[in-house]
Amino acid sequence: MNSYELAVLYDPDLEIDLEKAEGKVKTLITSHKGSVTAEDNWGKRKLAYQVKGHDMAVYVFYTFEVPPQAIKPIEAQLNITDEVIRFLITKPDLKAIKKAESIKASKAKHAKKSEEPEAPVLEDQAATKS
Repeated sequence: MNSYELAVLYDPDLEIDLEKAEGKVKTLITSHKGSVTAEDNWGKRKLAYQVKGHDMAVYVFYTFEVPPQAIKPIEAQLNITDEVIRFLITKPDLKAIKKAESIKASKAKHAKKSEEPEAPVLEDQAATKS
């Protein structure tokens, strides 16, 4: 199974009752022998331009695993789902994610190291270093 990311823009009128629409998407993934590993709901946001007559949408991001041959049927079903305004399925770049995490960890380590006070230099030590 491959790992994928799915960004879904839901109809803004569903903000109150989003569970039913999210359930449809999750059921769609699990029906194709997949599993949702993470979900991130950003809430209602303004769109950059109108999509299907809407100025706002509810943004929800999913990370899921599914066999590669299941992507086409999932896309076909999402295209005809009324609650979904727009969607995008991508395959995450795992190398880039690992690199970003290592850079973040090294910056945090460097910041922690720079916060530690340096040992005071005595005058005798300064004279011997010169």
